[in-house]
Amino acid sequence: MWKHHAKLERHSLLLVIGILIVVAIGGLVEITPLFWLESTIEKVQGVRPYTPLELAGRDIYVREGCYLCHSQMIRPLRDEVERYGHYSLAAESMYDHPFQWGSKRTGPDLARVGGKYSDSWHKQHLEDPRAVVPESVMPPYKFLAEKELDYHDIQQKLEAMQKVGVPYTADDVKNAAKDVEDQADPFASPKGLQARYGAKVNQRDFDGNPDKVTEMDALIAYLQMLGTLVDFRTYHAEDPRNMR
Repeated sequence: MWKHHAKLERHSLLLVIGILIVVAIGGLVEITPLFWLESTIEKVQGVRPYTPLELAGRDIYVREGCYLCHSQMIRPLRDEVERYGHYSLAAESMYDHPFQWGSKRTGPDLARVGGKYSDSWHKQHLEDPRAVVPESVMPPYKFLAEKELDYHDIQQKLEAMQKVGVPYTADDVKNAAKDVEDQADPFASPKGLQARYGAKVNQRDFDGNPDKVTEMDALIAYLQMLGTLVDFRTYHAEDPRNMR
């Protein structure tokens, strides 16, 4: 059969048909597994959907193009693990639409940045990056601390996430606006927020301004939860107790 390839080379129509057949087979091999993608992602204990405030912060992160310079995917290579921490799990991004893995690292990877720095450090870094990292080429985002967060449509955002498979409940959607306000208020009762998103959820005044909920609050809330949901001190991929 392989001796007759000259016929394909001499007849453009046959060559086109052959190319279409090969591409179709390759496409089926690549695309078909995507219909069962959920079954290939292990569900890891601790991973949860974003709180409404974190979701708003993530939208700001995407809006400002932070993903263009920061990846959120630690590869299982020695130099990356020693610098950034435990390699990234697919389950950590299961509620990301779209995911923020990336490959461009003008700045460091942020997959494990949660809890690494204080809220005030993040605020100062966002307002004036070179004040804390002299060699930084990051632009300033001081306006985030001055701009109030617009969350009038936060319920609709959660509903949109529901449609793509994020397991927000009707109670989550109903209390979305209240959860935004409560998470940024250290004096608000944490019971409802913790009942919906777990006891480890961060609740405090992230930007140091208790008078209003700002975009800085939302972005820092998002950054401070990255990489904190899974307890990697006890996590072992083969241990069924880490699955849920």
